[in-house]
This record gives sequence, structure tokens and C-alpha cells, in this order.
Amino acid sequence: MRKIAVIGSSGGNLYRQGGDNPKAMIREIKVQADSAGMELAFVQFIGTNGSMDNISAEAPAKLYTLIGDGAEVVSEGTLTEMNQAAVTYDEELAGMINNGQIDAVVILSCDPKGVNSKALLAASQKRIPIAGTGGKSVADAQSMGCNIISASGTTGTTNRTRAVAFIAAFAKEWKMKYSPVIGSSAGNVQEGSVWKRINFRGIMMSSMPGFIAMALCLALGKIPAFSALEEVFNTLVGIIPVIMAAIAAKQISGLEEVGIVAGIIAGVMSTDGGLIGGLAAGIIAGILAYYIITFCLNHKFPGTTANICAGGLSGLIAGFVGMFLIAPVALWLGNGIKAVIDMALAFNPVLAGAVAGFAIWFAIMGGVYHAAILPIVLLEMEATGNSFLGAIDMCGLVLGCAGILLANIVKPRNKGDVTSSIPGLCINLFFGTFVEAAYPFMFSSKKVFAGAILSATISGAFVGALGVKCTAYVPTFIAPTLANEGKAAAMVICMLVAIGTAFVFTLISNISEGKKQKEQEK
Repeated sequence: MRKIAVIGSSGGNLYRQGGDNPKAMIREIKVQADSAGMELAFVQFIGTNGSMDNISAEAPAKLYTLIGDGAEVVSEGTLTEMNQAAVTYDEELAGMINNGQIDAVVILSCDPKGVNSKALLAASQKRIPIAGTGGKSVADAQSMGCNIISASGTTGTTNRTRAVAFIAAFAKEWKMKYSPVIGSSAGNVQEGSVWKRINFRGIMMSSMPGFIAMALCLALGKIPAFSALEEVFNTLVGIIPVIMAAIAAKQISGLEEVGIVAGIIAGVMSTDGGLIGGLAAGIIAGILAYYIITFCLNHKFPGTTANICAGGLSGLIAGFVGMFLIAPVALWLGNGIKAVIDMALAFNPVLAGAVAGFAIWFAIMGGVYHAAILPIVLLEMEATGNSFLGAIDMCGLVLGCAGILLANIVKPRNKGDVTSSIPGLCINLFFGTFVEAAYPFMFSSKKVFAGAILSATISGAFVGALGVKCTAYVPTFIAPTLANEGKAAAMVICMLVAIGTAFVFTLISNISEGKKQKEQEK
């Protein structure tokens, strides 16, 4: 196994590009090294509380070395004191290099003429490969005769893209197979084909804050004093596709900020395609970003250049595809989905509502709600500001859950049910979410489970019969104000039916269970 060492400091510009968190930066290098079958064998890093551009020698600093699987602080003091303490580790690394115990070195804004001089002198004599960042430090290392195989500035880079660049350079030098490790953080990684990282449910879940912000602005905009927020709502409806594109590109590319930039560019250019257009453009941008940066690094592009190409080119290409090819199709598809819902309601609104209510619990328990139902809710809201399925969600799920929890407060099966039900009920009523709070009661009792389904079916039939459209993810007491014109009272009726039937069915079940327990005790 090839062994690598990491030496350096927080640096000047590097401090603003990840150098302010040495542990995370070095952990990312280790994760990528592990993926390539390399071992992080040595660390000597000096971290400060600010950029080292014009920093005082008396500034507080920390010395990090390799302890266990990561970088840990071994000494704290002034910058001068840490530079002096680092000399010992520099001598140790030089000895390891001379003894053939280190095969490559990563330099991060290091000090070739100072605390890293002996190690880099040994590296130049052994001609081991070096990859690094930091203009002056790389130049000084080159002047010492070091074998620099990859060098770049820090502008526009991230911990991940730098780590990928370093390990890719070493892998190419040693002709080793290497696939970058992708994930939300170095501690939560995901390997494999970029295509396997296309996860619609994950994208929708991450987009939820944007959807909730949109719904809240719509709700507040109904209050006369906050009527100006209706314009904010219209703005948010327009940028939801951009949010989804950015998240899709980030998750699929695994390149953090680079992926976000690519997704934003693609999403802004694809807004005419609505939600579907933004999602598709973001997916394309993420895939392209991954392949473009891989191509650039394999051909020894500097890290900054590789980042610019990955973020800029992938965003533009995906944006043009989204603008001219996807947007018309996405718009047609979105309108088609809304037309199908309208046709179902026109054919038999009671049946349509009952079927939707019956299916809504199975959809969320089966993990398809956020990938299938939520996008349709957003598509409906893009056009009218409210949604048939949104009303089904609010009544069948949110109020249905609230009814189950309320029954377990009034007539609990166990003493602990009251304590566990109160927080869930409050969250449901005041935030319009967290329907999972009903799961323990539904999964532990077939009667409660059947009651929840039946309640959602009945309330769904009322939603269809009364022609109500609304939204979820808002406080329940605000929901009626978000209903379609003239349907606020009808929405209240549907909500009361939902919470009332769920409460009654659960209450009957709990009373029945209580009688059985008493009989068994006798």
C-alpha cells in the first residue's frame, strides 16, 4: 500500500477555502486516499484562527498531527511556538522519506524554506511525487527540485475537489485505479457510478425547506397586513426549479459548492420548464460536472481550472439542454399531469378523493411520497397556488395523525403514550408535518392502522366532493385560508372530518384494547 504524508498550514487564501477546518480538510484527503488503496501515514499541519496573510507571529495557533484515523491537536500556543514545535515533526518525516516509509507528499500552503525544509529536501532527493496547493509554497518546492506532479491555486476549490485532485494525480502516477468518493461529507460517503446517485426522493427531501418557505409566504400573504408577501410567493414559485436543480447537481456530482454552482446555472436557464425542467437540468448538470472534473484531473488540469470547467461548463451545457430541449417537454408533461388530475375530479370527484386518501398513507410509508406525490403538489401549486393532493395531504395525513395522537392523550393504552403523543400533536398542528408520529400506534395495532386508512379515505372523499384544494406543510389553523377561492369553510369541514374520524376510530380501538387487557389480568 502506497503511503502518503500531508504537510502544511491554514495558509492565506486556503484559510477561506477550507483551511479554517483542518480536521475536515485532512479527513477528506484520507477518505479519497482510502478509496484509491493508499494510506495516510503522516500529518504535520499548523492551523491558525485567521488567514496567514500578514498574520502576527504572536497569533494563536495549533499543531495537528496524525492520531488514529485523523488529524488531532497535539500542541497550542503562538504561531512562533508552533513553528518551532513543528521542526521535530519535519525531521521525523524526513527520516521516514529517506527510509522509504513515505511514497508521496501532499503540501497545503506549506513552508519549504522553514518548518518543512528537511522533509521536502528529502522528498526532492528521493524524487517521490508531490501534489499540492498554494502558489508560493509550490513554487518554493519546485525551486528545491521537488517532483511536483500536480499543483494549483486554491481559488474556487473545495476540500473535496482538492483531495480528489491530489489522489487522482498520485493514482495516475502509480497507474492505480481510483474512483472519487462522493457524499454529503467525508464522514458520509457514497461510492459507485454517478448514475446510481440519482435519487429523486433524496432531492425532494432536501428541497423541502424551499417548499415550506413558499407555502408560508402564501399563507402570510392572505393576511391584509402582509399582502405584499404574495409577490414573494410568486418569486419563490419561480425559483423552486432552481433550488431543485442546485440540490440535484450537488448530490449527484458530489462536488459540494462546485455542484451547487453548476445546478444554479442550469436551473436558472431552465425555469421555463418548471419543476420538472429544473430537476432534469440539475441531474444533467451533476452528471456532467462529475465527468468533466474527472477528465480534467486525469489530464493534469490545475485544481482551480478543473473546478471552473466542472462548475461553469456543466451548468451551461445542462442549461442549454434544459432551455431548448427539456423545457418544452417538461412543460407539456407538467400540464399533462395537472390535466389528468382535473379529469379525474371532473369524472367523479368523490371517488378521486377517496382513492387519493386511501393511497396517501401507503405512499408515505412506502417511501414514494416525496418522489411522487410532493412533485405533483408542487406542479399544481405552480399553476394555481393550491393543490388537490395538498388538501388530501393536510387532511388524510396531518389531521389524521393529529386525531390518532389526540385519542392516545385522551384514552391512552399505556401511560407513556400521553408523553410521546403531546409533542407529535403540537408539531402536526403548528407545523403541518411529522405524520410519522402516528407510526408507533398504527404499527402496533391493526385496528388503529385500518382506522387511519379509513379516516384518510373518508376525508379524501369529502375533499373531492366539496372541490377543495389547499396545501400542506403549514400550520393547520392557517390551511383554510390557503384553500381555493370560496372553499375556506369547506376545507374546515374536511379537516374536522379527518381529525374527528381518526380520533373516534383510535379511541374505539384503545377502549377495546383496554378491555382485553383487563380480562387477561383477571
